Amino acid sequence: MDDETRDRLIHRLSLEDKVRLLTGATTWRTAGESAIGLREMVTSDGPAGVRGEAWDERRTSILLPSASAVGAMWDEDLVERLGGLLATEAARKGVDVVLAPTLNLHRSPLGGRHFECFSEDPELTGRTGAALIRGIQALGVAATAKHYVGNDSETDRLTVDVRASERTLREVYLAPFEAAVAAGVWMVMAGYNAVAGTTMTASPLLAEPLKGEWGFDGVAVSDWAAVRTTEETARAALDLAMPGPDSPWGASLVRAVKDGLVAEEAVDDKVRRLLRLADRVGALDPHHRRRPPASASRDTRALLRRAVSAGSVLLHNKAVLPFDPAKLSTVAVLGVHAASPRVQGGGSAGVFCSDVVTPLAGIRARLRGRARVVYAPGPALGSPPAPLDTDRCTDPETGAPGVRLRVLDAAGRELYAQRRFSGRQLEPDLPPGAHTVEIAAVLHPREAGEWTFGVGGFGRMTLTVDGHTLLDGEFPGDTDDPAVVHVNPPLHTVRTVLTAKRPVQLVARRELVPGRGRATVVAAAPPEPDTATALADAVRAAQDADAAIVVVGTTEHSETEGYDRAGLSLGGQQDELVRAVIAANPRTVVIVNSGGPVELPWRREAGAVLLAWFPGQEAGAGLADVLFGLAEPGGRLPTTWAASLTDAPVTRTRPVDGRLDYDEGLHIGHRAWLRAGREPAYWFGHGLGYTTWQYTAVEAPAHVTAGEPFTVRVTVRNTGTRAGREVVQVYLSRPDSAVERPVRWFAGYTAVEAEAGRTATATVVVGPCAVRHWSEEDHGWCVEPGPYRLMVGRSAGDVRWEGKVTLSVT
Repeated sequence: MDDETRDRLIHRLSLEDKVRLLTGATTWRTAGESAIGLREMVTSDGPAGVRGEAWDERRTSILLPSASAVGAMWDEDLVERLGGLLATEAARKGVDVVLAPTLNLHRSPLGGRHFECFSEDPELTGRTGAALIRGIQALGVAATAKHYVGNDSETDRLTVDVRASERTLREVYLAPFEAAVAAGVWMVMAGYNAVAGTTMTASPLLAEPLKGEWGFDGVAVSDWAAVRTTEETARAALDLAMPGPDSPWGASLVRAVKDGLVAEEAVDDKVRRLLRLADRVGALDPHHRRRPPASASRDTRALLRRAVSAGSVLLHNKAVLPFDPAKLSTVAVLGVHAASPRVQGGGSAGVFCSDVVTPLAGIRARLRGRARVVYAPGPALGSPPAPLDTDRCTDPETGAPGVRLRVLDAAGRELYAQRRFSGRQLEPDLPPGAHTVEIAAVLHPREAGEWTFGVGGFGRMTLTVDGHTLLDGEFPGDTDDPAVVHVNPPLHTVRTVLTAKRPVQLVARRELVPGRGRATVVAAAPPEPDTATALADAVRAAQDADAAIVVVGTTEHSETEGYDRAGLSLGGQQDELVRAVIAANPRTVVIVNSGGPVELPWRREAGAVLLAWFPGQEAGAGLADVLFGLAEPGGRLPTTWAASLTDAPVTRTRPVDGRLDYDEGLHIGHRAWLRAGREPAYWFGHGLGYTTWQYTAVEAPAHVTAGEPFTVRVTVRNTGTRAGREVVQVYLSRPDSAVERPVRWFAGYTAVEAEAGRTATATVVVGPCAVRHWSEEDHGWCVEPGPYRLMVGRSAGDVRWEGKVTLSVT
């Protein structure tokens, strides 16, 4: 459908009709208009999975590795396949628009949402995001580049005013979005934050460079509830206010147009873009039928399993990995995360996933019939209690596994009831007259002692155990952050003593408060084991084993949307556990289960350190493949890791008087480390694999012309004993530049594979953008002719070859 046809449809609509289309019909749906054959379009959060319209644990989704793990793959073909998997899942869920990828950067290691972002580098982020976009949209589902722009941390994210120079924005933070537009993305989401004093939903950056210079022809959508004013946002290049049906647009926007405060031509352009999106996803075609649902096939699981190994980064290895199962009789698997891993980050992007393969289960499956596997959890993590589940609770009415959810009116009469599988109910249906949400369950305690219970939400809440009231109070909210109100409400805890194998009935109630969401959480945790005893049990298991595997990581409350991190420590006694196990058994492999950087003070003493990120539902299967040599750990770090937070050159995420100044300018990530002259624990691009490589030859042009790409060919030899994959990286620098530049910057990469003893040639294409810089005086792109240093290596800190290339301007 061309613009002329779309304009004819627009002319059939009244102003009120047009404005109605510009606000969501529901939380997740856009408005439809039967008069022009437009149906509603369904959106859903991403990028680790496609949840669909409902937060319902009975409607499970496939779960990919976290975006930080995807960024670690350095494999655009695989990322594109994962995008296709998201699109197939979207079709199964009836979703037209996937709210992914997140293209914000790992500016500070304390960023709480790093698991949802790809990397610290604009080039790597742009290439990875473009690949995911291509994979999603190839199947007729829209991708969404978010959060435009400067939403690189979570503290005060609804109101923070980010201040960055024009050049810093252009070269660093806007660059991944420019790559997304070049890849043809169909939707861009404006963030909550402000840049240069203007909230992004009203920002001139939506017009220029997004729609003007870059030629973005899709829909600019608000982050959910990010539109707070009428005229400013409507006059800006924002097209769609979500969610709905209530928003500052609607009737207020109609009045603004009639009063001449907003041009009707601007409204028409927004509708035109919305119709273009509808045409692309088939929402304007009465004969269009959604693709048939895709089953969770063996191929899907195999792809997810491969993704785990492809994103896993081998940080350190004293020739311990891979393990030979034939040489193992007993393996100790240790740590709470081994049996209860974090497979995804916390917040709005979360999905309910079924059939997670834990590291413990994956290792046991691989060693079944070959070696004995002994598990010890070690000390508890000290985390808040987990939501009730089918493993330990039954419905008090039916006796079936799960909990009983009821919605009551103000008189306590039941409006509806149903069995659910989880004590975490985020969006239960609320019929007219709904006043109270109740979650009841029979808990079957396996351990005696003092149990911890929690109720999460806002307003008046009560909790009884066998009729005894343990909690009764008013809990007002002090935040409007949607991730907190609707997804992770604060948990209020109490304790009581239970007897093992003696069931107790829990009843939690929450009175609904306008504007405080529907989320209600009921949680329980058994008594924590004695720390010294738990540590001793783990050490004993390690001493008696041929090898030990310790899994450590962050918790849902230390890495989540809505909060930045206070530090990089693993927390609990996890460092003590690792040190004690290493002392007991030098053949100790430590698996790190985190979405972003953590401190690893024992890293040099460990036999090996493997970074698993948040690996998705096939976590244990993919990790077992890596541990026992069925697959190589293919990942390379997308982010530089500090040995200690005090070493990191850029850390600040907390605004001062509402402002967050990006004083470091262009110098984030490895650029900041190089500028500061500091040595991190692990550089951007680092990753060992299971073989060794020699860089034998580099072919690079001596002269290149501005505006044209150039090619660097690197020959590498596999000098190890098994086949492997090498990621060849190219960096540039400009000594004696007339403008400020990074010490060196990442310019491109290519991965190659070779059998043992064989050579391979990596062809790295360096795009013309790699040598340009933004002139704030001319408000445009410039190039500086003359010599540049060209570097080839294995990471930002491991350069194997240097040469010179001279740039000329025609």
